[in-house]
Amino acid sequence: MSDVLIVGASRGLGSSLVQKYALGTKGTVFATSRSKPASEPGKTGENVTSIPGIDLSVESAGSELASQLVELGAKLATVIITAGYFGAESFDEPKWEDEIKMQVFLNMKIEELFCTVLVIHVHGNEMYTISAIGPVFIVHHLVKAGLVAKSGKIILVSSESGSITLRHESEGGGNYAHHASKSALNMVGKLLSLDLKDRGIAVGMVHPGFMRTEMTKGVGFDKYWDAGGAVTPDEAADSLVEFISTFDIKKTGEYWAPRGPRDIGTAGPVLGNDLPTPLQLPW
Repeated sequence: MSDVLIVGASRGLGSSLVQKYALGTKGTVFATSRSKPASEPGKTGENVTSIPGIDLSVESAGSELASQLVELGAKLATVIITAGYFGAESFDEPKWEDEIKMQVFLNMKIEELFCTVLVIHVHGNEMYTISAIGPVFIVHHLVKAGLVAKSGKIILVSSESGSITLRHESEGGGNYAHHASKSALNMVGKLLSLDLKDRGIAVGMVHPGFMRTEMTKGVGFDKYWDAGGAVTPDEAADSLVEFISTFDIKKTGEYWAPRGPRDIGTAGPVLGNDLPTPLQLPW
């Protein structure tokens, strides 16, 4: 039983994980995406099956995903939830809408004959929902449907930014919702680990590394890529897959940085020098 599920596989780390596992597993790699293409779910590679339309900000995502996986005959040894959202904030410009309220954007689209159509997109409290609420429902439905094997592994992709201990004056404050959502994700993972331990299912939270992605670029963090030791998603995926291969029930409920302290700017000031790799992170 060696099937792998990657939730949030359309780009960045998720996409790299799909490619890595596709080459290294004898089972099927199931890859979800938020967008819903015109075609039905199906094979996208020799042992990769695409499952579109899985949106962690929607309550039904877990039941929809579980239903499709049951039909596809999945038996999951590893589940990695890597979907995320980052909206930057500062003390000078905290963003109420990004943190709490619903946002309604009206996009005007001029059709033929100059008819105007208002297309309304509603974006909710995405950082908290995707990071800390959606995963509970995904895991619940997967486990209740009998899709996760005993001795299976569930990995929640968090960030070192979710560690309260590692916050330090050298990096300052800001980014309240993003960092708090990752702290919430860590709590969710810890609680899930307690719920699933008797089933033999291990749950871990990981900081995969500071990555050169559209997400970090979109919030202006590309200016820190070189100085901060940012790596490509492929490099982060290599480290994460290696770490997951050794992760088991003995480490359930723990929070790790598979690549160690190398890209965690506050690790030295807070934790000291000569830190190991992988590095278990403090809450």
